[in-house]
Amino acid sequence: MTTLHWLSTTDARRIAVRAQLLDAERPAGLLDLVRRLTFLQLDPIAAVAPSADLVLWSRLGSSYSPTELRKALAERSLIELQALIRPADDLALYRADMAEWPGRGELRGWQVERRDWIAANDACRRDILTRLKASGPLPMRELPDTCAVPWGSTGWTNDRNVEKMLDLMVARGEVAVAGRQGTERLWDLASRVYPDDPVVPLEEAARTRNERRLAALGIARARTAKSPVEPWDVGEVGEPAVVDGVKGGWRVDPAQLDRRFSGRTALLSPFDRLVHDRKRALELFGFDYQLEMYKPADKRRWGYYALPVLHRDRLIGKVDATANRKDGVLRVDAIHEDEPFNKSTTAAVGRELKDLARWLQLDLIVRA
Repeated sequence: MTTLHWLSTTDARRIAVRAQLLDAERPAGLLDLVRRLTFLQLDPIAAVAPSADLVLWSRLGSSYSPTELRKALAERSLIELQALIRPADDLALYRADMAEWPGRGELRGWQVERRDWIAANDACRRDILTRLKASGPLPMRELPDTCAVPWGSTGWTNDRNVEKMLDLMVARGEVAVAGRQGTERLWDLASRVYPDDPVVPLEEAARTRNERRLAALGIARARTAKSPVEPWDVGEVGEPAVVDGVKGGWRVDPAQLDRRFSGRTALLSPFDRLVHDRKRALELFGFDYQLEMYKPADKRRWGYYALPVLHRDRLIGKVDATANRKDGVLRVDAIHEDEPFNKSTTAAVGRELKDLARWLQLDLIVRA
């Protein structure tokens, strides 16, 4: 019989922080870190630094250089898959899903629409494969748009036929990101990019992904809201847990139980996995946070690219910071304290800001 674990919110927070490698014991290196986190999220907004680099800096410290990440991608020990950087070894966990695209059993409406759009534009799909086979890797602008039916959307992808076709061909396991020229992705046949590892069967792969996700999160819901990037829930892996004062059940990684905790102070990317599930951050940390870059300036509470502040096992505030590389400065316009900082906390946050500026090779200006 599986044991039900009763956890305080402090226990739960410490499990989450330690699983995300944000406690005092820093990880050994880049590849080990990404394997344990399972992925790094790519995002084009870099008001301070690219999110993937910020995630790595917050864990590895200023010894980390962004050239390490570029090198790992160039050598393909890490691979880009649907705007996420994953260990190349993990691709075997996704190949069965690719082979089953658009899915097993009765399809949902959006799956049927994508299946039918690909079918209607099969000639364009084959034209792209032919061009890549002959001349890949290539940037998207050098791939043919011979779609008979345009991609329809009320959003920014409307009529972006080749872009949407490539996204769906990635989901089908036909093409892959082979590298980048600056920020521009280079595309090639998946067979020339992905490792030739044995494909993990569908059900086994799904369970393994859940196990790895729980190990990276420490504590998570079995079922929760859908996430467009990576699931926040973990199914029935791990062991059941109840968190004091929080409604509903959780799943906890038993490897994280009954371990000593030693915390530190860290500045996080707005896309950091510790805060990405806003409901979980509120339930476990009492941390209210939103991305405000898409809001008008007068509607923002914390800033365009506010960095969450972790202090030991608590999320305690946000730093409104901007890197102005032209002027050579890291400007801090505000430090928002969710509760008033004491002297030692203020000093710890200040040290992290100085370290961030040093890592960025910028002068620090604090206007807060």
